[in-house]
Amino acid sequence: MTTRPSASPSVRRSAAHLAAAVVVGLAWAVPTTNADESGFESLFDGKSLAGWKASENVSSWTVVDGQIVCHGPRSHLFYVGSEPASPLQFKNFHLKAEVLTKPKANSGIYFHTRYQDNGWPSQGHEAQVNNTSGDPVRTGSLYNVVKNLEPPAKDDQWFTEEVIVEGNRIVIKVDGKTIVDHVEKTAEIRDGRKLSAGTFALQAHDPGSEVHYRNIRVKRLPD
Repeated sequence: MTTRPSASPSVRRSAAHLAAAVVVGLAWAVPTTNADESGFESLFDGKSLAGWKASENVSSWTVVDGQIVCHGPRSHLFYVGSEPASPLQFKNFHLKAEVLTKPKANSGIYFHTRYQDNGWPSQGHEAQVNNTSGDPVRTGSLYNVVKNLEPPAKDDQWFTEEVIVEGNRIVIKVDGKTIVDHVEKTAEIRDGRKLSAGTFALQAHDPGSEVHYRNIRVKRLPD
């Protein structure tokens, strides 16, 4: 039997470091379940606008590389689910969406709204999406209710916007930072701009605005 010479200490250390690096690499490569995502359901299949219905200018909406892209004349993309004849009702919920704005873009995420053929949605509230457009009301604002004048995110970079509604409380977060924590009071309600129940809608604001959405998901919370 041939006896192999033992490896030198430096070789053994190099091998150990290599093995550790491989283990770390595998740990990053294997997807893990994030406890914060428990109970969330996806609203976008990443391939089509199935489950969504656009108002007015339907051509303002496309799906590119797993993203919903809004770019064109005013239109709103309402989530209708698989049975649009029976309008979906979300009351208490936690919504998350990954968003990317192009320079000077303006958009928004409506909630507690309902489908309408044209015009700005008259029902529900809007979480603003706008980092650099001419409108000074920036991303994370509760539009026309609570204004945020400092952009919490940058154009051409993905950020996560969250909307949480429980009872009469609205929380809006951007990349984990709370921008709005508002309790709705009866005295401030104007027409349909109020909490009730309804669905979600994305906004194509104008031809000069381009905004991308992906990984849109929601978790229903107890009523």
